[in-house]
Amino acid sequence: MPVQWAGLSPALLLTVDRDSGDRLCAQLERQLRDAIRSGRLQAGERLPSSRELARILGLSRGLVQDCYAQLQAEGYLVTRVGSATRVADCAQPAPPAAAPRPETRPRLIADFRHGVPDLASFPVPDWLWATREAARTLPTAELDYGDPRGSRALREVVAGYLRRVRGAAADPALTVVCSGYAQGLSLTLRALAHRGTRIVAYEDPGGPDTARAAAEAAGLTAVPVPVDESGVDVRALDATGARAVIVTPAHQWPTGVVLAPDRRHELIAWAAGRDAYVIEDDYDAEFRYDREPVGSLQGLAADRVVSVGTVSKSLAPALRLGWLLCPPALVEPLTDLKRIADRGSPALDQLALARLVESGRYDRHLRRMRATYAARRTALVTALAQHAPAVRLSGLAAGFHAVAHLPDGRDEATVVAQARARGVGLYGMSDCRTSKSALPPQLVLGFGNVTERAISEGIAAVADLLGGEP
Repeated sequence: MPVQWAGLSPALLLTVDRDSGDRLCAQLERQLRDAIRSGRLQAGERLPSSRELARILGLSRGLVQDCYAQLQAEGYLVTRVGSATRVADCAQPAPPAAAPRPETRPRLIADFRHGVPDLASFPVPDWLWATREAARTLPTAELDYGDPRGSRALREVVAGYLRRVRGAAADPALTVVCSGYAQGLSLTLRALAHRGTRIVAYEDPGGPDTARAAAEAAGLTAVPVPVDESGVDVRALDATGARAVIVTPAHQWPTGVVLAPDRRHELIAWAAGRDAYVIEDDYDAEFRYDREPVGSLQGLAADRVVSVGTVSKSLAPALRLGWLLCPPALVEPLTDLKRIADRGSPALDQLALARLVESGRYDRHLRRMRATYAARRTALVTALAQHAPAVRLSGLAAGFHAVAHLPDGRDEATVVAQARARGVGLYGMSDCRTSKSALPPQLVLGFGNVTERAISEGIAAVADLLGGEP
């Protein structure tokens, strides 16, 4: 379907060479034919008016009209009374034969994809209000490139929010706004590499592919460190020789365990003793159900912890807004790297987020989503208890995913493949392990973007695969 350009006359790049010896009309006809044949002008697309094209090229209107008439006679253009001149539907060659279509997958009854919030619950009215308010009160100076650390208004709001809600030692001057977790991690690893770090550790199970890719891009080596029921194994970490580690202390991804108090102190002592840094991924700290919230690790050691936060889980990944709480020694190199990367994140979006948070609408949205996710968590627990009681769940105290421990003898890959054939998206823990081992057989069940009804129907549809009755 062609783009329907608005306005009186859509722009079109054409040139004429008055010194070439070719007739001007012939040059114009040739360029328009080539543009149509190559697909630069699509079938049904509108051309500039003859008057406007003549003005732009410095030609007589009659010459352009003659050109259009010739191409219309050849079948390249069509003109209707009261309508613009357009490219004819049959003017372009047929596209090459399409490759054979892959076998279509059945429509999913339920997709337990993890890491995705309820996209349908994005607070559109509140975001529109915040954007209007930000634009209405926008100082002219904010339209310049500005501070690469980000808008001062957002940094102040974020710092105040994190001090209040996460117990962080947040300072606007030491805060850098970034485009989501991926950029925040990349900037941090590059800054550490410039300071001499060569090895970065990451939790296993965790996000091995993400960690390795980010480390390789920064010129670092990524090594796994095991996680047990108390969180990351600090003794194993010390043995790696790493001088940086990526952790998810409030709700370990994907096991769901909380970094125990003694491990927190061990980790901070390790960082101080090794002149190392901890990169804290505070990815879903807003959603807690069965226990009190766990404070940010950064609040205990602001000089050794880089805390990465975003609104990808609380609002939507598409916003691409996050922040880094930086140790004093890293704020300048991180600011320089951010300046090189993109000169700063979009100012209007930053100001809109600041308005959303300080108005209380952000907190109101989070309260609503806690209730939504709690209801979906209950639906998952109930469905498994009813249809597959042999499956044990863990990691449910926070966030919007859980770990399903399959009975012995179940093959994780087979369960995932057969569930997909039945229209249910399941995801194995093996994808989160560095070794890709499927033992013990476990599933990571995300319930953030799936309704209560779909949860019940989806679990019922694969009950026998999970260890229940067909």
